[in-house]
Parts: sequence; structure tokens; C-alpha cells
Amino acid sequence: MQKEITVGDLRIRYTHRRSARARRMRLAVGRDGAVVLTTPVRTAERFGEGFVLRHARWVMAALARVRSLPPLDPVARYGRREYLRHREAARTFVLSRIAVLASSLGEVSFSRVSIRDQKTCWGSCSRKGNLNFNYKILFLPPHLQDYVIVHELAHLRELNHSPRFWALVASVVPDWRTCRRELRGMRML
Repeated sequence: MQKEITVGDLRIRYTHRRSARARRMRLAVGRDGAVVLTTPVRTAERFGEGFVLRHARWVMAALARVRSLPPLDPVARYGRREYLRHREAARTFVLSRIAVLASSLGEVSFSRVSIRDQKTCWGSCSRKGNLNFNYKILFLPPHLQDYVIVHELAHLRELNHSPRFWALVASVVPDWRTCRRELRGMRML
């Protein structure tokens, strides 16, 4: 559902999506400049509008950042064909880096590694110890590849983002804050 709010002399147009899977409100600005608010199904409309209002400065900064990016080359867009072509190379790469990086975190064990074509995240870790990685990890700079892998491996010991978790990540990737900022500034195509 399309919505519009005015903050001072600025007008923000956004799409409001309700999701049964959403646990909290989330704002995203796409590469095309589309602003999307995702809320849990039972969230009242006024709370969604208030959320957008509170984050208006962030939305405007994100829109400015998107506008400053060079235009996308339509030929370079990622799709199912690229995913299928790169999936096994990504799996081989991730498994080889896990072998190197896991020993730095102490004793960690995982059930399996999956390579996926995710739209919004670089990796995830389930309670069962399954590690999932975006195949586009292949196209990241090496320091960001290692950060993503270490981040998910650290979740095998701390399944949260507590200070202990970040201390564990910092033991292998001391500049994790910089890496995290860099990743947030990147857009998945």
C-alpha cells in the first residue's frame, strides 16, 4: 500500500508492507530509490507512520546515497542464472575460508553450509547450527568476505549480538565496525 508523509518541507513516499514473518518494523531504501516499510501484521497504522517520521533523517540520507551511485548496468544485474553459475564456487570458497577462520574462534561446529540467493542479507546462522551464505559473497573484497564468515561462525558460540558475541568477532576481525559499515553501505543487486 502506497503512503506519503510530510516532514517539514520534505515529502517521503513509501510502500507499507505487512508481513506475517516480520517481528519488528523495518525500513529499507532500494537501489531504485523505493522506500519500503515492513511491519508485523498486527502493527497499527499510526505506529508505522511514527516509525517513518522518527527515521526520516535516515531515509533522506539513504535516498541521497542511492542517487549518488552510478546507474545500474542492466546486463550486470544478478539473477537466477548467475546464482546457479556461481553457487558451487561460493560453496567451495566459503568452506575453504571456514577451515581457516574457525580455528581462530576456538571450538565451533556446524551442521551444514548452504549457499543461497538472498536479497537482503549476506549470511545467517540457525539454532541447529546451519550456516547460510549469499552466493554474492564471492564478489566482496576479501576483508568483507572474512568478516561475514567470522560473524556467522561466532553465532555458533553466541546466538545473539551481545557484547560477548562482538568480543568474539573482534578477536578475529579487530576492525569489524568498519567492515559492518562498509557492508551496510553496499547494495545487493
